[in-house]
Amino acid sequence: MQEVKKTQTYLSSQEIDYLKIIKILFSRWYLIAGPIIIGLITANLYLWYTPKTYSTSGLLKFEEKKPELADIIGTMSNSDRSAVNLQSESFTIQSRSLLLKAIKNLDYRTTFYLSGRVRTYDMYPKKPLQINLLKFDSLNFYQDLIAFKPVNKKTFELSWKIGDNEVQQNFKYGYPVNIGPVTFTVSYPGSVNPGITYLFKFNIPESFLDRVHSGLRINEAIKNSDLLTIQQTDANPQFATDIINAIMKEYLNYDRNQKTQSATQLINFINEQLAYLSTELKGSERSLEKYKQNTKIMDVRSSAGTALSKVSDLESQRSLLKIQLIVIDQLKEQIAAEKNAVNLNLNLEGNIDPLLGVLVSNFNTLMNEKNALLKVYNNTSQPIEEINRQISQVKKSAMRNISASNQRIQKSIGYLNDQLAKVNQQVAVLPTAEKNLIGLNRNFEINEKVYSFLSEKSLEAQVNRAAILPGATIVEKAQLNTVPISPNNQEIYRTAIVLGFLAGLGIIIVIRITNPYIYDREIIERTTSIPILGALRKFPDQIDENNSQLLSLSKPRSIFAESVRIIRTNLNFLASGKKSKVICITSENAGEGKSFVIINLATSFALIDKKILLIGADLRRPKLHKTFGMPNSMGLSNYLVNKCSIDDIIQESDTKNLDFISSGPIPPNPSELLHLERMTELIGQLRERYDVILIDTAPVGLVSDSVPLVRLSDINLFVIRYGKSKYSAITLPERLAKEYNLNNLFIVLNAFEKNLLHAGLHKNNGSFSSDTHYDYENSGYYLDEVEKLKWWSTKRWFKS
Repeated sequence: MQEVKKTQTYLSSQEIDYLKIIKILFSRWYLIAGPIIIGLITANLYLWYTPKTYSTSGLLKFEEKKPELADIIGTMSNSDRSAVNLQSESFTIQSRSLLLKAIKNLDYRTTFYLSGRVRTYDMYPKKPLQINLLKFDSLNFYQDLIAFKPVNKKTFELSWKIGDNEVQQNFKYGYPVNIGPVTFTVSYPGSVNPGITYLFKFNIPESFLDRVHSGLRINEAIKNSDLLTIQQTDANPQFATDIINAIMKEYLNYDRNQKTQSATQLINFINEQLAYLSTELKGSERSLEKYKQNTKIMDVRSSAGTALSKVSDLESQRSLLKIQLIVIDQLKEQIAAEKNAVNLNLNLEGNIDPLLGVLVSNFNTLMNEKNALLKVYNNTSQPIEEINRQISQVKKSAMRNISASNQRIQKSIGYLNDQLAKVNQQVAVLPTAEKNLIGLNRNFEINEKVYSFLSEKSLEAQVNRAAILPGATIVEKAQLNTVPISPNNQEIYRTAIVLGFLAGLGIIIVIRITNPYIYDREIIERTTSIPILGALRKFPDQIDENNSQLLSLSKPRSIFAESVRIIRTNLNFLASGKKSKVICITSENAGEGKSFVIINLATSFALIDKKILLIGADLRRPKLHKTFGMPNSMGLSNYLVNKCSIDDIIQESDTKNLDFISSGPIPPNPSELLHLERMTELIGQLRERYDVILIDTAPVGLVSDSVPLVRLSDINLFVIRYGKSKYSAITLPERLAKEYNLNNLFIVLNAFEKNLLHAGLHKNNGSFSSDTHYDYENSGYYLDEVEKLKWWSTKRWFKS
C-alpha cells in the first residue's frame, strides 16, 4: 500500500505530456475503431428498423377585421371582440370538435398499408384498391387490419382475425364481402403484383383523433406577435400536410360562424318584433280608414294635430324603451346562466352604459378560455378556479351595470308616462269625433315609427352578417416535406461515432486503471533510487519453459542479443578492480525471468573468452539443470552437506567457457544450508577458477534464502519483468539495500518492450523513459526484426 501511495504521489507531481496521450490512442487505434464500427453498425440497424417521422407546418395571422360594408353604410358591429388571446385560440384549434371536422375533409374512410419485412407503411393518399362500402355502421364495424392478396383476375384472398383465430377466404371481384357488420365490394384493380400484400382497414373520424392530436403542436411564431405556427408530426408526410391545411380551413369557418352568431341572434330578435308590429300596424291602418269613411272626417284641426304629434312621439319613445328593457332582461338571463356568445342585441345608446359592452366582451373572452381549459384541467384545478374567480367578478359588475341601466330606463318610462298624461288631458277636452280620430292616428303612427326603426336595424344587422370576415388569415399553407425530422441520420451517426470513441477511450482507461503490472520505465526511475543497469528486450519468438534456448547465441543480430550485450558491458564496468566477479541475481516473485536473464548473460560473457560459472542456488525449485539437459542428482545441496567435493558438482556445458553447478536434490532446510560457512568457502575457491560467477537465487520477496548470497556477491541484480512484476516490486530493491547496507544492487528490466498503452502520461524532464530509451527497432540497424512486427504496423511495410 505504501508503494502504491508513493507511486501516486510521484505521478500527481508530474506535468502531463499530451503528446504521449495522443501516442497512446494511436498505439491502440483498434480499441477505438472497434467500438466506433460497432456504433455505426448499431446506428444503421436502428435507422433501418425505426420508422421515419415527418413534420410540416402552416402559419396563421390573427387580426380583428371590420367589414367594409359596415363602414360604407356607417354602422357599427355590436359584436366587436377584444384583442385576440392566442392561448385561447390555440386551445380552440386543438378542440375535439374542430379536429373531427378537419378529419372529415380528408379521404379517411379506408386506409391502406403496404406490408414489409420489417414494418408496415401507411400508403395515404394512395389507394391501390377501390373498395365500395355497402353497409357500414359507424358505431359497430370491424376495426382491425384486413390483408388483401390477389389470386387471379377473378378472385382474391382476404385474411383477418376474429379473436385469436385467423380467417382466410377467397372472394370474387365486384361481389359483396361480409366481415362482421361491414359489407363492401372490391373492384378489380387492373393489375397487381401477385407477390405483394396490401393491408387495409375501415375508419371513422375518431380513429384518427389520437394520431392527429398527439402530433399537433401550436406555438407563437414570434413571441408577443399575432402569428401562430401550427405544426403536425406524422409518419406520413402527405397526411401531415393535408391535416394541417384542413385544420386551418376549419378554424376559419369556425371563427366566421362564431362571429355571425351574434348578428343572427339580432336579426331573429328584430324579425320577431317586426312580425308582431306588422300585424298591429295593419290593424291600426284599417281602423283609421274605416273611421274616416264612417264619420266623413277629412282632417282634424291644428290643436288636435299638435296633440296627436306629441302623443305619437312620446308613445314611440316609450315603446323603444320597453324594447330596451326586453334586451337587457335577455342579457341578464344569459349572463346569469353563463352562456357562451352573450351579446347586446341592439345598439341603443343613451340609457345603456357603454361599459356594459366592454363587460360583455370580457365575459365572452373568459368563457371561451374556460371552455378551452376544461379540455385540459378538471373543475377543481387551480387554473379553472382562477378563471372562475375572474368570471364571477365580471359577472357581478355586469349585473350591477344591468340593474343601473334598468333603473334608468324605468325612470325614463315614468317621465314619458307623466308627459303622456298631460297630453291626454288636452285631448280629453276635444270633441268626441276628433278625440277618437286622434286615438286611432296615435296607434298607427306609433306602430309605424317603431316598425321603421326595427326595419332599419334589421337591414344593418343583415349587412354586417353578410360582410363578416374571420379573425385569422392563412399566411402560409402547409407544404409537403419529404425530409424526415426523426430519426436524424446525421445526428445518430455523429452520436454513434462520439459514443464509440468514448467507449474506446473508456476501454483504454479501464485497462490502464485496472493494470497492476509495471509497463513504464519512468515510474521505476522516479520511484526508487536504485539504478537501472539495463533492459533485456522481449524476445519475439516462443521460449520453452526450461529456457533451453541460448537466445543471445541463436540470434546474434537480434535486438534481444544487443540488449544482453549492453547489460554485459555495464557489468564489466562494475567492480572493475576485482579479478573475479560474483554476480547474484534475484527477483520479488517466481516467473519474473531471473533464470532466463542469468543464462543469457552467462552465454554472452562466454563469447568474450571469459571463464564463466553458473550456480543454481534456488534449492527450493531447481531449474538450471533442465536448461542444459543434465540430471540434478549431484549439485550444490550435496556439497553444502559435505557429501562431495567441488570438482564433483561442476559440470561442463556445450558452450565453450561456460560451466554450471546445478542445485542438487531439494533439501529440507535450504535457507540454513546457504547460511553455512561452507557456502562462503565455495565462493572463495571458485573465484580462483572463474572470471565471472553468476548465482541464480530464490525470489527474495518470497523466502530469505538469497540473503547470505547477496552479501557475498560483488554485484547484485534485481529483475523486474515488464507486464509481470507488480508495482510493489519497485521499492523492494531499495528496502533490501537499506536493510543489508548494500551499495552494489542494480535493477535489470526483463522482457522490455515498447508499450504505449501503459506508458506514463507525464513529461520526462530530461530522464529516460520507455518511450525513447532502447528504441532499437526505430534505428533501422537490426533488420531481422522487421518480420516480427505486427501486421498492422506501418514499420513492417516501410522498412527496407
